[in-house]
Amino acid sequence: MFELSRDHEEFRRVVRDFAEREVGPHIEQWDRDHHFPSHLVPQMGELGLFGMVVPEEYGGAGLEEGGFTYLCLAIEELGRVDQSVGITLSAGVGLGINPILTYGSPEQKQQYLPDLVAGKTLAGFGLTEPEAGSDAGATKTRAALADGQWTVNGSKAFITNSGTDRTSVVTVTARTGETADGRPEISAIMIPSGTEGFTVEPAYRKLGWHASDTHGLTFESCAVPEENLLGERGSGFKQFLKTLDDGRIAISALSVGLAQACLEAATDYAKTRIAFGRPIGVNQGVSFQVSDLAVMVEAARLLTYKAAWLKDEHDAGRRSVAEVKQAAAIAKLHSTEAAVTATRIATQIFGGNGFMEEFPVTRFYRDAKILEIGEGTSEVQRMVIARGLGLPQ
Repeated sequence: MFELSRDHEEFRRVVRDFAEREVGPHIEQWDRDHHFPSHLVPQMGELGLFGMVVPEEYGGAGLEEGGFTYLCLAIEELGRVDQSVGITLSAGVGLGINPILTYGSPEQKQQYLPDLVAGKTLAGFGLTEPEAGSDAGATKTRAALADGQWTVNGSKAFITNSGTDRTSVVTVTARTGETADGRPEISAIMIPSGTEGFTVEPAYRKLGWHASDTHGLTFESCAVPEENLLGERGSGFKQFLKTLDDGRIAISALSVGLAQACLEAATDYAKTRIAFGRPIGVNQGVSFQVSDLAVMVEAARLLTYKAAWLKDEHDAGRRSVAEVKQAAAIAKLHSTEAAVTATRIATQIFGGNGFMEEFPVTRFYRDAKILEIGEGTSEVQRMVIARGLGLPQ
């Protein structure tokens, strides 16, 4: 079975110290101002957080085994202090670096990966559209190839890390034709920031993740060289399904961090909040809820790190894609729903204070809901799990 090594736990402490020192004291202000802390990105790069799954030749850690588990530990610890910073790392690696690392040509990897790993730049992944969310096959963005150039027209929605002052490139999925059976041919194309016809729309007004960068994107006769195709033409659908499988484990880690933060906040509050002359934690109505939080956190963490371990085992050639896909869906479904429940319980324990922005559980509550939606909704996870069980489709 799997277990975290001493090196993993030492790495966890390093990231926790960074999060508590560099993020914790400022996040209330960043959240209030909807400020993206761009200066943190190179600091995370210096810690090696963007390079856990990247070979040394591109500036990464070059870990032979366990790299994805290291990444999940970093995401959990950042997410424990703030979800916005956690998703910046999660998307920066899972949606920015991983597609280039997995499907890019040697030239594309050398052009983009070193700066992405160092935190000098960020990359985005444009999949979702206004009318194509869970139904990603309904993609309307189109790309036509002529005279050695792809001309892209369409729009994308809810794209993380797409409009920062560090964003260097966004990989977008687009219809590039039709397959032999008449289905849309979906390909992935890399579009550098600043390309003519590529417009980053104003930042969204979001319920949560206020310190994360999220924009809509528009492409109007946006031309890029033919060699900006990422991977094989027509393989975009398979590519983003694989990308989402890995990303679901990362979102699970982010959810574990949030649930852990709720457990710690609720436990401390139950010990110190005095009502009727004694700490509220002596009341079973409160202590049982805190106990439930502890169970949620433990279960979510075990499912998440089992999935991360299976991902590392798959990368080493010892586990199948199907095992990783099923474990990722199970971990994401349970962990994200546990995180949403945990924020509700923690807010209830805080009572009226839980409704006040001075207390972090208010931010936790706002940040939680998107976890059940991004990287595949809870409903999609149930479909994936059912399919993995062999149930009729």
